Amino acid sequence: MGENIGAAARAMWNFGLDRMSIVAPRDGWPNPRAVAMASGAGRLLDEARLVRSTSEAVADAAFVYATTARSRELKKDVVTPLVAMQDAATRIAGGQGVAVLFGPERAGLQNDDVARANAIISVPVNPEFPSLNLAQCVLLTAYEWHRASGSAPRRRREPTEFAAASHAEVEHLASHYEDRLQDAGFFFPPEKAAGMKQTLRNLWSRMPLTSADVQVFHGILRQIVRWKERDD
Repeated sequence: MGENIGAAARAMWNFGLDRMSIVAPRDGWPNPRAVAMASGAGRLLDEARLVRSTSEAVADAAFVYATTARSRELKKDVVTPLVAMQDAATRIAGGQGVAVLFGPERAGLQNDDVARANAIISVPVNPEFPSLNLAQCVLLTAYEWHRASGSAPRRRREPTEFAAASHAEVEHLASHYEDRLQDAGFFFPPEKAAGMKQTLRNLWSRMPLTSADVQVFHGILRQIVRWKERDD
């Protein structure tokens, strides 16, 4: 809903956050309802990135949090907004990019979106009424960010070869392995292929990969393929 996007922008700007990406908005963009709800935070909507996919939205981030209230079959660390934003502040102070994913209020994030995140943020709410308005979730997270960012210690930036891999680099690696495993007939039977691919995506996202690590994994797979073709 445009109203939720506008309210989320207002919540972000309350606590000094101004980089918003909007993934495939339901009612098109720009949206006058979003502008009305944003009140004095309309600049965030004017400068928001409009993208087609979750992966595009977080491509530059080295660490991604997904917000969800539902239990998932995907194994990931689950933390509160407080712990997540303390961690985010430390990562950013060390030169990493961090992103937080928020899903539509009606259904939340899809499993494919969550599989691409490194960890999950879950707000400790009343278990008898766990439904949380989207903008309220943004507000809680932004508030904890504002508190944590002022006290985060500055860290020495890691040399390039030890820098955390960006989401785009990990996404490319995951696609490389998916394509080659597809060629090898790994995803069998066909009706289980989607779940197997999601499991692999979740595996990659849980690994704290550096850019150098990603290149090593690419090289391993390329060499295996070359060896197989030479053997054939």
